[in-house]
Amino acid sequence: MKKLLIYILLSFCCMAANAQTDGFSVETISDAVKARIVGKSYPTSGLRVELKDLRYLRVKHYDAEGNIKSGEIIVNKAIANDVLSIFKELYAMKYPIESVKLIDEFDANDEISMRHNNSSGYCHRLVKGSKSLSKHSRGMAVDINTLFNPCFKLDPTGKTAYKKGTLQPANAEKYVDRKTKYPYTVTPEVIKIFKKYGFRWGGDWRTMKDYQHFEK
Repeated sequence: MKKLLIYILLSFCCMAANAQTDGFSVETISDAVKARIVGKSYPTSGLRVELKDLRYLRVKHYDAEGNIKSGEIIVNKAIANDVLSIFKELYAMKYPIESVKLIDEFDANDEISMRHNNSSGYCHRLVKGSKSLSKHSRGMAVDINTLFNPCFKLDPTGKTAYKKGTLQPANAEKYVDRKTKYPYTVTPEVIKIFKKYGFRWGGDWRTMKDYQHFEK
């Protein structure tokens, strides 16, 4: 009986160690992470989600050259396990993601983060051109390969694909045309994985297209 208990304990320890070393994990917001985000993506005043309702995720991903990279992303606890599972599936299929860094690495500036093709989650901010808070402000949205999958309002005149001044990031004009596929294009397989976990895709919207964006 004693040997059995020791065996069970050792097995449990091995499982715990593997969970920490496989590159994928979900954690509460530590003091170290808090120090990185407060005053940047997490405002010091005003309406905001509470830190206890956010989760810090460590993930692994491939880039377009086939290199394995480590990433980090913050999302709401309500979707944390789903987001972790999604990144595991993207990793298993070797879908390339160039960068997964906290938006605070770009001074919580969404435009700068997108220009670097960064994939991110939580950031307290308004929807561009409105007074409404983005789903990112609650940690309920994830953006993937943001330069190659831009966001824009459709031009109602039909003269161009997008309404002037709405393209995000501003340097993504080359990637508005979805007929050309690039290594970091959000593919139907990626969309299917997100939708399997109940996410909505911004590429399905009618008056605007947000090809990088998935939300609940």
